[in-house]
Amino acid sequence: MGTTSIKPAEVDKKWILIDAEGVTLGRMASLIAMRLRGKHKPQYTPHVDCGDFVIVINAEKVHLTGNKRQDDIFYWHTGYPGGIKERSKGQILDGKHPERVVEKAVERMLPRGPLGRKVFSNLRVYAGAEHPHEAQKPEVLDVAAMNPKNKR
Repeated sequence: MGTTSIKPAEVDKKWILIDAEGVTLGRMASLIAMRLRGKHKPQYTPHVDCGDFVIVINAEKVHLTGNKRQDDIFYWHTGYPGGIKERSKGQILDGKHPERVVEKAVERMLPRGPLGRKVFSNLRVYAGAEHPHEAQKPEVLDVAAMNPKNKR
């Protein structure tokens, strides 16, 4: 028999739509990372981008358990002395770009390097319910119905 190694030209990519309203962030992010990577497919090949395209809508309505809304802090430095900045996940979700919380959660579950960056480019996240990918006819993946713990 032997192990099959799929080539990039043989990859069959689908479009998947996920509604993040009320879904727990970490559980949803791990499912998205698995779909982006292609690990749910039987012909998975580690060195090839064989995952699907994923569209996430309603990212501003994602659910965070516990005190993560206040206690999980994103830090960055401006490059100037004393220039450390911080913002909590709650502030980001209530702010101008709430989709960045979902993007960061998924990005940190993907491998670092050229393949991880390529795979991450297959993710589209939108704060509201509208998205411009109707022409691709995405199939809906109901993350909330997969496990009762996914939606609280």
